[in-house]
Amino acid sequence: MSIKKSLLKSWVKPNALTRLLQPLSLVYRGAFALRKNAFDRGLLNRYRSPIPVLVVGNLTVGGTGKTPLVIYLVEQLSLLGFKPGVISRGYSGEADAYPLAVVHDTPAQLCGDEPALIVRRTNVPMVVGPDRQASIELLIKRHDVDLVISDDGLQHLALERDIEICLIDDTASQENQNLLPAGPYRESMTRLLKVDYIVRHGGIVGNADNQFSMHLVPGEVMPVDPANKLNFPADSPIHAVAGIGNPQRFFDTCDELGLSFTPHSFADHHHFTREDIDFGGKPVLMTEKDAVKCDQIADKHHWYLPVDAELGDGFANAIADAVNQKTITRE
Repeated sequence: MSIKKSLLKSWVKPNALTRLLQPLSLVYRGAFALRKNAFDRGLLNRYRSPIPVLVVGNLTVGGTGKTPLVIYLVEQLSLLGFKPGVISRGYSGEADAYPLAVVHDTPAQLCGDEPALIVRRTNVPMVVGPDRQASIELLIKRHDVDLVISDDGLQHLALERDIEICLIDDTASQENQNLLPAGPYRESMTRLLKVDYIVRHGGIVGNADNQFSMHLVPGEVMPVDPANKLNFPADSPIHAVAGIGNPQRFFDTCDELGLSFTPHSFADHHHFTREDIDFGGKPVLMTEKDAVKCDQIADKHHWYLPVDAELGDGFANAIADAVNQKTITRE
């Protein structure tokens, strides 16, 4: 087993490797605390956007369902009269220069799979790059937006934010709550005491006004190649492909849909080749996030399964009210 696979296994269930890495977690904790203190004391500068910034993040490494939540926010806040724009690190993208404005036909190989998916779903104005200040400035320069949604960035201390939403994946194992690298956590669970809203993916919330539940609902199977007019062979054995943070979630969904399939998991943000998705002409079903990376290598045998976020009553209105309040405060 590779070192990476051993590490990921230890993040799910603590083992000897977890104990071995715990001193490094203490180093990580100390370094993060020192950097945060430097920002809090003004020794390092934070950028304040001229319009409100809403950060959607999580505490752990790996997939929690953040992209569907961002898509949900873009769609719902647009319906409520806002003009949102989105910024992202653009992880796994390999553009020659940043910040990069993402449009509908920007290849996922340049901007990253998640930004490509968000724009193709919503047509929202979007900019990616490691410098979030530069991304916001380009976003505002090119588009008439009144709200910035930061896809990830909860731990990006150099960016001031008006509203924080933290997504917790209650469908994943909670056994190992160590900080990196002994565990998957970027920050401890006590960080939840300071965020504005908590969204629990697959979880049940109590009476707290700032907590909401989220579930992912599968949509209609779609062809990766839009020219493909064949029907998805739901009654035939298929190959299920997932290169996301939590592949098992996709395979569980395939089970719930009653599909007969052979699972194939890849690392999150995997750069697919034709060989990765070729199973001798057998039908292949993949996630939508993987599909945006395979549109140039797919054929009539490839389909994807979109999912939509469903949230508890009142979430969109609560966020809208918070944004309005922050806007008034800034004026």
